Amino acid sequence: MSATPEKPVPSAETQGATTEKKDFIRQIVRDDLTSGKHTAIRTRFPPEPNGYLHLGHAKAICLDFGIAQEFGGVCNLRFDDTNPVKEDPEYVRAIQEDVRWLGFDWHELRHSSDYFEVYCLAAEKLIAQGDAFVCDLAADQVREYRGTLTEPGRNSPYRDRSVEENLDLFRRMRAGEFPDGARTLRAKIDMASGNMNLRDPALYRIKHVPHPIAGAGWCIYPMYDFAHSLGDAIEGITHSLCTLEFEDHRPLYDWCVDKVDLVNHPELLAPLTGKGLPFEAAKPRQIEFSRANINFTVMSKRKLMTLVQDGLVDGWDDPRMPTLQGIRRRGYTPASLRLFVERLGISKQNSVIDYSVLEGCLREDLDATAPRRMAVVEPLKLTLTNLPDGHAESLTFPNHPKDESFGERQVPFSNVLWIERDDFAEVPPKGFKRLIPGGEVRLRGAGIVRCDEVVKNDAGEIIELRGTLDPESRPGMEGANRKIKGTIHWVSAAHSVEAEVRLYDRLFDVADPDDDTDGKTYRDHLNPGSRRVVTGHVEPSAAGAAPEQAFQFERLGYFVADRYDHAADKPVFNRAVTLRDTWATKG
Repeated sequence: MSATPEKPVPSAETQGATTEKKDFIRQIVRDDLTSGKHTAIRTRFPPEPNGYLHLGHAKAICLDFGIAQEFGGVCNLRFDDTNPVKEDPEYVRAIQEDVRWLGFDWHELRHSSDYFEVYCLAAEKLIAQGDAFVCDLAADQVREYRGTLTEPGRNSPYRDRSVEENLDLFRRMRAGEFPDGARTLRAKIDMASGNMNLRDPALYRIKHVPHPIAGAGWCIYPMYDFAHSLGDAIEGITHSLCTLEFEDHRPLYDWCVDKVDLVNHPELLAPLTGKGLPFEAAKPRQIEFSRANINFTVMSKRKLMTLVQDGLVDGWDDPRMPTLQGIRRRGYTPASLRLFVERLGISKQNSVIDYSVLEGCLREDLDATAPRRMAVVEPLKLTLTNLPDGHAESLTFPNHPKDESFGERQVPFSNVLWIERDDFAEVPPKGFKRLIPGGEVRLRGAGIVRCDEVVKNDAGEIIELRGTLDPESRPGMEGANRKIKGTIHWVSAAHSVEAEVRLYDRLFDVADPDDDTDGKTYRDHLNPGSRRVVTGHVEPSAAGAAPEQAFQFERLGYFVADRYDHAADKPVFNRAVTLRDTWATKG
């Protein structure tokens, strides 16, 4: 846990008392409550546990949980665990951790597999109504029969099987009589529909794979559209919020809800008796919103999985990854992500957000919440020759220049310091305001120093500077007000702690890594400078930070003590973000 307390998520009452959020989804919710259509709001966040959550999911989480919270409702976390081949308990644990880290908690923890028996009864109801049939076409034949966007599809030769035959075959599918892919249960809708999702879509497929929760007794699994829509109806979800790619699926969503009609057929819910069913069934409404598309990233689970499996990153929680585990380790805060989502807004228009917006939200949050410390990441030795060898004293520094409530700290100062290597130039470029031979610069909080001598090794490399500290320029003295153009930071060589500093940057070096028009793939656009590891020095109070404690290292950026690798005797800091947008000047 961070040593700086996380800002609490505002309550619905607090948010309502400050600014009322206005977007088309919230307006729908307000209208539904005002009209009496719903007496309470129920939403859900329904991730598939086949990978780690990423930045796009943060928007969905904040919307699903946030709207429920704002309007006094509840939100369930429901795992879409209908494909046991790809699911892993590791992902389940990470997803739950991510939701809580963002500042939310669920009303009920549910799984699609909780409702497998209900789904089967619903499927039999559809068969009995003549709305579903068992099809023997192979996958490639189904694609052939489906038609194209300009040509209607053709009915399956098995579409007119009798209700009795379909029920018999479906029950035998469930009993495990048929191999994988031999048969599917399909909805009977319209093979000439302009919406491809309505051309007799599959509702069930055969997979002889035991389910991690439901057990080995299952070898048929419902398709997403069927399970998702009925899961919402079972839980009494009032507003089913989805991203825009599900807009074309909405007619199928509504078809499943209407044809099964759980509201008027509560007998289908009998398998859930005694299992803590949270609500009476209701008819949910699906509403779509735009995704969070951010440049310089890829957010396809398949591509992120490839990066991990091929060793192109260090894992799902690599700080360069756009996963919530990754950016958390990088140093992003829940408050910064909630601010980012708020600034994205909610619309029906897909757009690409510049990565700098995300970084700006983190800077804004950490500027207010991160204590200041001094650290040197590219050290150059500076010896103050007019101070005695072994000289040591303690200087008082504020922990935050804008907030006195952060208090003060003591920083050791000695006659031998580390300064940043690029704060000295033997041949200075135009406009250089830091240390030069014979020049003066202000040492942050310590006084004014002049460079008297440059020491080099046999290879001609600068290894040390020697200079003098103006004794009349110490803080509080009259000479401290002498006009000096530049100020640099430092740490005491005798007292600082050596630290591993990981300088992270964007994982990709082009704005659209998915653009393959030049024949290259996202793998070809990996940024070779996305991580650089250096050995730096930090003041003692930074070394003693707790894991995930964030600081502004003065003049360098915002850094966080690594969640896993940091220790007081072996500090490890990750750069979360620079002090300003350096990519704006990269050309």
